[in-house]
Amino acid sequence: MKKIFALLFISTISFAQNADRKFIKIEKLSSGFSVRISDGNYLINFLNDKIIETSFTPKGEKNNNPSDAVVLKNKLKNISFKENKNSVECSSKSSNLKVVIQKTPFKISYLNNNQEIISEKSGYLKRKHIPLDNVKGNITADSTEVLQFNISSDEVLYGGGARALGMNRRGSKLALYNRAQYGYETRAELMNFCIPLVLSSKLYAVHFDNEAIGYLDLDSKKDNTLEYETISGRKTYQVIVGNSWEDLVKNYTDLTGKQPLPPRWAFGNFSSRFGYHTQEEVEKTFRKFEESKIPVDAIILDLYWFGKTVQGTMGNLEWDKENFPNPDKMIADLNAKGVKTVLITEPFILTTSSKWKETVDKKVLATLKDGKPATWDFYFGNTGIVDVFKPEGKEWFWNVYKRLINQGVAGLWGDLGEPEVFPSYANTFAGTADEVHNVYGHNWAKLIADGYKKDFSNQRPFILMRSGYSGSQRFGMIPWSGDVSRSWGGLQSQMEIALQMGMQGMAYMHSDLGGFAGDYFDNELYLRWLQYGVFNPIFRPHAQEDVASEVAYKDVDTKEIAKKAVELRYQLLPYNYQLAFENTTEGKPLMRPLFFNEPNNKELLSKSDGYLWGNDFLVYPITEKGQTQKEVYFPKNSNWFDFYTGKKYDAGTTQKIELNKNNIPTFVRAGSFIPMSKVQPNTQNYILNDFDVHFYFDKEVKKSELELFNDDGLSTTSIEKSVYEEFDFESAIDKNSLFLDIEFDKTYSTTTSKKINIIIHGFDKNPTTILLNDKILNNNQYKFENNLIYISLQCELDNNKKIEIKL
Repeated sequence: MKKIFALLFISTISFAQNADRKFIKIEKLSSGFSVRISDGNYLINFLNDKIIETSFTPKGEKNNNPSDAVVLKNKLKNISFKENKNSVECSSKSSNLKVVIQKTPFKISYLNNNQEIISEKSGYLKRKHIPLDNVKGNITADSTEVLQFNISSDEVLYGGGARALGMNRRGSKLALYNRAQYGYETRAELMNFCIPLVLSSKLYAVHFDNEAIGYLDLDSKKDNTLEYETISGRKTYQVIVGNSWEDLVKNYTDLTGKQPLPPRWAFGNFSSRFGYHTQEEVEKTFRKFEESKIPVDAIILDLYWFGKTVQGTMGNLEWDKENFPNPDKMIADLNAKGVKTVLITEPFILTTSSKWKETVDKKVLATLKDGKPATWDFYFGNTGIVDVFKPEGKEWFWNVYKRLINQGVAGLWGDLGEPEVFPSYANTFAGTADEVHNVYGHNWAKLIADGYKKDFSNQRPFILMRSGYSGSQRFGMIPWSGDVSRSWGGLQSQMEIALQMGMQGMAYMHSDLGGFAGDYFDNELYLRWLQYGVFNPIFRPHAQEDVASEVAYKDVDTKEIAKKAVELRYQLLPYNYQLAFENTTEGKPLMRPLFFNEPNNKELLSKSDGYLWGNDFLVYPITEKGQTQKEVYFPKNSNWFDFYTGKKYDAGTTQKIELNKNNIPTFVRAGSFIPMSKVQPNTQNYILNDFDVHFYFDKEVKKSELELFNDDGLSTTSIEKSVYEEFDFESAIDKNSLFLDIEFDKTYSTTTSKKINIIIHGFDKNPTTILLNDKILNNNQYKFENNLIYISLQCELDNNKKIEIKL
């Protein structure tokens, strides 16, 4: 949706360059230390051996605001410091991190493995600004507060939330003000998720722990300066280090929270558009999927479920009974078929809506200074907004959701939560609009997650949100990239957005497959977007109603190819669900930049045209119309197999790949185990009792393994209470034999035996001898066909199967 936005403020001059900051004294505390200087006080804590938190409180102020982002409570106790005439070195015995305080001139530096990674430059300073009009009324702050740092000249910088700028964001000054950008293509400097986090190619990150609006300047003046600027709030930041990119992201999500497992149905196909006008249209759409035998797990209802028109009805939050006469039956019938219902909601309550009087009477809206509801005009009408920070507002909003969930609604969509329009003169329970703007969607998701824990504790929430903040992933938020243009340019920006957000903890960032905004009709674009979507966290075609987004409504030829993409999505469910488990337990992104594999390859640090899907898939989307070839770089450390043809490519090489219309270039890492399931109408009856595991043999890979996780796809405590099943697959090459060990070693159900079909790639001729548990298999016990070896195994609980293939 469109949004009006004015730049927040313009810097003029700095009136305090902090040249006279004087060190006074350092004091050791139980879990860190404080440093008193002439203009305030620093409190520095080692949260663990990879994270240091620093808070500055200017003289005359108090720093007692809670953090919206941080959940990590640990603090190392064994802190020591060595003080000499002009410096103090602070460290922990269990950490390679150090803080060095230079007394004159005053300076704080952060070292990892005795190498400086970042240091305060001017440290804290204030800056005057000219207030500009922000929709209505003026920004009230006439100055901002700045934290300023030195960075090295050779590092690449990432972060700042969801943007389309290019992977290397160094040189940009990023406004921190969540804002939708309708119909964007290859460049969007400001979008729905502004996260005050910077990650460096030197494998450290800095998170600025303050929710107020501001700027993040990634060396825009090209003087090796990183700068965080805000109108108010905490002057707190965390410096985070990692031994690898995966470790760095893990440590950041230790700080801000891990994403809980989504329900398994969330990994299926969605039927979604703007929008389904009637109950009859919803039911007709589902029948189209059934008739075409296209798998589908959920149907999403946009604005029309509560109103016949786009304008004037927002905030009703009740079924329009004329067009949806029996929603209970509709939802129940869909549920019986294994299809979940997801409903859109917005935080705006129009003065023309049926809920306006109720929300005013119950005092659940943001207000003016005199306590009356704050109202303003925007595209949908004259409106107020629910105060999601106020206990009464949270309770009221949750009761709306509780009623819908009790009706059978399985997923909730929160739209316009930047908020789309939120004038500075509005006030909330937690502060002014500008102070809480960036955490509105974050707290909206939190009230839903908290409500589920209280009233539906055994149900995994599905919370589709267009806006959030640092740590929003811990509420189970499923973010998407907003109202992208339905164009090739729109597709081209999606890899960067998803990869960057995965690095910032929001691993389920995805896009409206096919593109949302505009009436551009191009089946080639649609198919290429869906083929990319197969290797996305969420597979959700969505668009304005000018062009159908659902696979079931496409012409015969387009539908046939698109259906194959949907079916592959379902076949990959075991692999994808394992990625979800790794994200929940270790914080690993599902989509990973190629430099995760080669952190020292400078050429990869700014690339997003190809990426890793988990550890074992290499994916190169097609983002240009009529493209017939794609240049593909195959990362080092392993060779790669074409997923569709089986052709092997050497590690570290660049090749031109011929394209076809049925799929995009996709490759599997040599030595990998890839689990795949059978195609089903949806995930309702998914049981991993009979499935395939593809192994990609390469004599250069001496050992490999896969630990495959599976549970009921619904329980909220399956990991915590260890109610899941686990399969172990291992490969080893010893002398002249390949060994494959397969073990079904844990179950959550009464099933004690599984059929596992092993499919081995990489052999160009039938092996002379294959043994199973030391017994030679005859030709009837395995099959060699099209350079693939097929062996079906009945695996019993805790009873290993060992395959030996003589090389």
